[in-house]
Amino acid sequence: MFRRDDRILVAEGYDPTKRETFYRPLGGAVEFGEHSRACIVREICEELQTEIADVTHIGALENIFVFDGKPGHEIVMVYDARFVDESLYEREVLEGREHDGTEFAAVWKPLSYFRKGGPPLYPEGLLELLETRRA
Repeated sequence: MFRRDDRILVAEGYDPTKRETFYRPLGGAVEFGEHSRACIVREICEELQTEIADVTHIGALENIFVFDGKPGHEIVMVYDARFVDESLYEREVLEGREHDGTEFAAVWKPLSYFRKGGPPLYPEGLLELLETRRA
């Protein structure tokens, strides 16, 4: 999780079945034999071509969900970290690329954006975790 004042860095997603826009922090799947901390370092390097430091585990969430009509189940390890390149905090949008070549935009959103009536922040429980663990 990357924070800038009261904002967090998230990627926008869209579920075509639910017709729902949602937001999710950056990250990815742990590879066999890889620790979750190493995973977030690798994923951010691959997706944003940048290095991170001060990676600190802040919690774990179990997420049972349906996306595009298909059920899913994941264990999400949540980390705080900081960008080594501090200029990234001054950009409103960070362009990223998934391992399959799909491009995405990561944006800074205030936590208040996700409270009552706002778009969902996934995984469920993340907003509450972040609000109890303010950096």
